[in-house]
Amino acid sequence: MKIKTGRAGLIAVVLAALVGCGARAAEVSKDATEAEQTSAPASAVQSPAQARLSSGALQSRWWTWALSEPEGTNPVADEDGSECGRNQPQDVWFLAGAFGTQAKRTCSVPDGVPLAFPLVNLIAGQADCTDFMSAANGSAVLDGERVDSETIRGETITVRGVADNPVTGTDERFRATGCGLWVQLPPLQPGKHTLTIRGQSEDFAVGVDYSLTVDAA
Repeated sequence: MKIKTGRAGLIAVVLAALVGCGARAAEVSKDATEAEQTSAPASAVQSPAQARLSSGALQSRWWTWALSEPEGTNPVADEDGSECGRNQPQDVWFLAGAFGTQAKRTCSVPDGVPLAFPLVNLIAGQADCTDFMSAANGSAVLDGERVDSETIRGETITVRGVADNPVTGTDERFRATGCGLWVQLPPLQPGKHTLTIRGQSEDFAVGVDYSLTVDAA
């Protein structure tokens, strides 16, 4: 991570993530307003009425969630899944990856809540996103079946972290360009599930294996 300073103090943050974090430079504004809020295998409950987050809301909310805890309890730094429930919203369940490493996590997911996560993602400037996405690829496999991902090549998002988070280290709110390969799944059926997430861009690669349990309401 790099941080640039200028006359207005902290004005830039370096972040990149593959369901977690790598490193890229991005100039961001502290004076930002709050952002707005594929197919799936048979193990997911199909619901035509299930609302999907817009690309801007998805990225803004996931990044804010990923930066919502200091390193010791951060879901991206989590080694076994014990922190996966931290600060989860009621209408969606976010999944995280790792800081350029492999991880295996066991996690309980509430019944009736959709899932959302990136295969590989970045917040930076538009030019950085263009370069990043030109080499981005990845896959998600749920219970042995591959699920579709959405390509977001660049969109302005608003993010806020907490002090000592392992990505930015600060509690600043800022605006930047978000991009990546993203997956949104409808609620999973009650029971046990496996989810394998893989992603890469250039020399940055992370893999996460989840063992998920959905308890019937």
